[in-house]
Amino acid sequence: MGSWTQIESEGYLSWVGQTNGISLTVIPALGSKVASLVNRKTNREWLWRSGKPLGNTGYGSSFTTGDESGWDEMFPSINQCFYPEKPWQNQMIPDHGEVWSLEWSSQCVEDELYCRVNGVHFPHTLEKVYSFAEEDTLRIDYCVKNHSLSPFSFLWAAHPLFQVREGMILHVPNDMTQIEISYSEQQRLGVFNDRKSWPLIQTDNGSVDLSLIEPAKGKFAEKYYFADKVKHGWAQLSDPATGEAVTLRFPPEQVPYLAIWANYGGYGGHYHFAIEPATGKMDDLAHAMGQNETATVEALGEYRWFIEVSIK
Repeated sequence: MGSWTQIESEGYLSWVGQTNGISLTVIPALGSKVASLVNRKTNREWLWRSGKPLGNTGYGSSFTTGDESGWDEMFPSINQCFYPEKPWQNQMIPDHGEVWSLEWSSQCVEDELYCRVNGVHFPHTLEKVYSFAEEDTLRIDYCVKNHSLSPFSFLWAAHPLFQVREGMILHVPNDMTQIEISYSEQQRLGVFNDRKSWPLIQTDNGSVDLSLIEPAKGKFAEKYYFADKVKHGWAQLSDPATGEAVTLRFPPEQVPYLAIWANYGGYGGHYHFAIEPATGKMDDLAHAMGQNETATVEALGEYRWFIEVSIK
């Protein structure tokens, strides 16, 4: 259905995958990030760019010292933290995890792109396979392989930074009505672990509808998780002005949490929005393990999941 071509893009060897409906660019040397995701029928670029040159400053560096652009893989934590249990107790996990700053291997086999990377301080391999489920739908199949004799807990989250404008709408299943705050610039929505209603939330300056994309002038930035495990694995970002939308689908059994990162100029002066299906909750792996809100791959075992992205 689709095809892959290897090119040089902005100084990096990249894979470009295309169907009649969508086009994406994957850069293996940069954590196998997706640097571009385009609706070919309208030429709309969905992924946000910071304006910095593509690149990062190596393993263990802060995410903010890199390009901060596109879609990276957060694994096995988002926040920097220390693994809390033996045999890796007190081993530090870098900011945004181990794998976003590493070079991945890649190989194209017919109409599928295979990417993989090994952990640095943890004995795991993370693999993903890009394919096209439909002309307008990208599918990514993931697998974590644990090479150790101990269970390994992890927090994976998709991190696609979407270009947005005021008035776009976030859609989620109707039964998702409560959120927990992970981060809120100026504590507009509250402090860590606060539980609030969704989409309408009361702030000191009145009611805010979190389902509506706000203007950048507010200088707000928030990260929150829907409080309960998802029953229906999907979320959508739509643009009423054009009728276009991007929809993410994922399996609730393997990916039971959904987070939102809404940056309206409050963090780094950037303006973007992320829908983040996740295997754990609240960004910090040590916290998630303490709350029994994370995924675990058994000794010498595998853990598989997928995500589908439809663009219309």
